[in-house]
Amino acid sequence: MLERAHQNMPKAVLEKERFEMPKVRGRLEGNKTVISNMQQIAGTLRRPLDHMIKFLLKELATPGEMRRSNLVFGSKVSASRINQKIREYAEEFVFCQSCGKPDTDLKEDGGLTMMVCSVCGNRQIVKSRI
Repeated sequence: MLERAHQNMPKAVLEKERFEMPKVRGRLEGNKTVISNMQQIAGTLRRPLDHMIKFLLKELATPGEMRRSNLVFGSKVSASRINQKIREYAEEFVFCQSCGKPDTDLKEDGGLTMMVCSVCGNRQIVKSRI
């Protein structure tokens, strides 16, 4: 009976990796790159939008700003390069270094930024590159 129940379970329940990294949706407008789902990406990663934007602008070495709900880069940037930088952001500011889960929060503690994991309880200082 247990085997039958296991076979009838949806595949999503059986997957070990429940977190899927969001991909950017954007377009080119002249010399500018417009990303339309930046707020959704920040929400999925559970990080402040301005923190992510600051990281991306610095890492991509391009000017940019939020216009309504779109992030506008001042130059042409490929989607693959933006996705790579978002993965780097997640590795540094989202995923726990101990257990690898994305269930972390950034907290200020005495002038230091700490990443606290709600799964394993790990606390680590985040090196602020921003």
